[in-house]
Amino acid sequence: MSSVVIVAIGTDVGKTVVSAIFTKAMNAKYWKPVQAGDLDNSDSIKVGKWLGRDVLLPEKFRLNTPASPHNAAEVDGVQIQLSDLSLPKVNSNLVIETAGGVLVPLNSEGLLFADVVKSWNLPVVLVSRHYLGSINHTLLTYEALKSREIEIKGLVFIGDKNKATEEIITHITNLPILIRIPLVDEVNADFIEEQAELLKTNFK
Repeated sequence: MSSVVIVAIGTDVGKTVVSAIFTKAMNAKYWKPVQAGDLDNSDSIKVGKWLGRDVLLPEKFRLNTPASPHNAAEVDGVQIQLSDLSLPKVNSNLVIETAGGVLVPLNSEGLLFADVVKSWNLPVVLVSRHYLGSINHTLLTYEALKSREIEIKGLVFIGDKNKATEEIITHITNLPILIRIPLVDEVNADFIEEQAELLKTNFK
């Protein structure tokens, strides 16, 4: 293990919790390069509460509007370019959390987050959450990553086991399930540590 990018099939799937769990399991630094909205309770702030602020790297872009990054950046008068999102130099493992889904645009010229992930040349972990339509969203995300020849280490499912959904996704993608993370009323440091210990046995 060295560095990994946490991607998901959409927004509000559970990427931040998964990123915190991987950060803990890998004894890594956490970086969310683009934060759009919720600056007073950002994903970095949440991870810092669970793991301590010493794991955090500063965001490259802190955008005020909770919207697609290309729109939020335009509102703030910012232009995000691929060259702005070079990997930070760290002397440790690194966990990177993307913003939204992999085809989220970062600027009006059509730069997608998937293009940035491709430029990093790092493996990704694909986070899925069970809901009606999640099979389609998971497979579309898989195809977007595969078409760019981005390495996918495996899947993380959020919520109770859904045998029919998980079996068809793993059959088509031939990806392993790295961990299934339960839904809980409150995410705290103890929960993150517990899940990180479970993850260590599956992610190498």
